Amino acid sequence: MIEERIKFNEKELKPMSGWMGLLIGLILILIFPVAIYFAIIKDIVFPTILGIICLIAGIFMLCGLKILNPNESMVLVLFGNYYGTISKEGFYFVNPFCSAINPTYESPTLRMAKGKEDENKSEATITSTTKKVSLKTLTLNNGIQKVNDEMGNPIMIGVVVIWKVINPTKAVFNVDNYKTYLSIQCDTALRNVARLYPYDVNDASEEKTLRGSSQEVADKLKEELQSRVHVAGLEVCEVRITHLAYAPEIAAAMLQRQQAEAIIAARKKIVEGAVGMVEMALNSLNENEIVKLDDEKKAAMVSNLLVVLCGNKDAQPIVNSGNIN
Repeated sequence: MIEERIKFNEKELKPMSGWMGLLIGLILILIFPVAIYFAIIKDIVFPTILGIICLIAGIFMLCGLKILNPNESMVLVLFGNYYGTISKEGFYFVNPFCSAINPTYESPTLRMAKGKEDENKSEATITSTTKKVSLKTLTLNNGIQKVNDEMGNPIMIGVVVIWKVINPTKAVFNVDNYKTYLSIQCDTALRNVARLYPYDVNDASEEKTLRGSSQEVADKLKEELQSRVHVAGLEVCEVRITHLAYAPEIAAAMLQRQQAEAIIAARKKIVEGAVGMVEMALNSLNENEIVKLDDEKKAAMVSNLLVVLCGNKDAQPIVNSGNIN
């Protein structure tokens, strides 16, 4: 378990209504032209100074207006210190010197400067366009990676993770980028869990495998991943395997093995059925006393019947007009 590094408790802010802040700001701004008017009429300096101060204060009030949509959160800092977190949607006024923090945020200018690099990014490293932290349930498709199963066979496996932020304060301050952190921990957890199970087993044993026990593997992966991302304030809702196959370098050999196992199983079933049919035929001939066969002729008949029943081609009938007694 990774030790949590957060040294403070999450502080839920209850700021003033944004409508009140908007009203105060507009009133202060409107005082400025009135003060200028009186300064010109009375030819005194004091109204001008008062108007400038009110104008600055009004703009200051308007800069502190914040809008928060449902399932969004805003983590605020003031001069480098944690100020509080707003998690309830609404229109608020906060200290204009406070700034929102989101480590996944990337300014539009920087995104344009990177150009085509963004096109090659994986889904996990796509950055946010806002400084608000989303509390919505999100999907991480971490792509397909090559890992080794319990027997050391290289396999290609991909998973999809359903996750969400449950503690935005931890997500912002405990890790550098919680989306990238989740992606890397998903790779690590997937590799650790995959090596605990074989891809498949040769016999009909009840051993759990990656192919036959996908639900158990997904639950194990969810538990492993949750223990790793708890420090980042994330919750793993669900993990599902989306792709599972042998690596290309051994896929052909494994396919031949599976084909051989299928052929052997089919032949075994055919032989078991053929032996039963021969036994039934001999018993019927003896019970009804249709013919009397000695051991040598029984062996020949058994051989012929097995060839006919187990052969891959249709039998060619031969009419025997001689004496079979």
